[in-house]
Amino acid sequence: MAVEAGDQAPDFELKDQHGTQVKLSDFRGHKNVVLVFYPLAFSGVCTSELCAIRDDFPEITRDDVELLTISVDSTFALRTWADRDHFGFSLLSDFWPHGAVARSYGVFDENVGVAKRGTFVIDKTGVVRWKVVNPIPQARDIADYQKALAELD
Repeated sequence: MAVEAGDQAPDFELKDQHGTQVKLSDFRGHKNVVLVFYPLAFSGVCTSELCAIRDDFPEITRDDVELLTISVDSTFALRTWADRDHFGFSLLSDFWPHGAVARSYGVFDENVGVAKRGTFVIDKTGVVRWKVVNPIPQARDIADYQKALAELD
């Protein structure tokens, strides 16, 4: 079942590219979360999207915003990709159980075995305030994330 705006965001705990456990509910009460699902590290559209976030999304440097990105890649692949492309934000591994978090948000593509391009803006109380889900080959527009965050202020 898909998570919609107005729903409580399903909690999860995943390892980032450094092997550190990251739990969504740890941000409740003090940070809005931009949760970005993407299919696979090193792929063309995913690389361009995350590079755009790195370069053109200054909101990730705010004290009240946390960016979490999620794919089914292993932590080892994510670390290599983060090091290569200088991603200073969390790349979380939904590797095992394979795609469980993506499934809980309704963005896992069972036919391909990867996450669709889903983005969720979650407020400080843990409620989803905005979402977009694009087909795997279609990049998202960062301006939409910025607008959704601005509406939370």
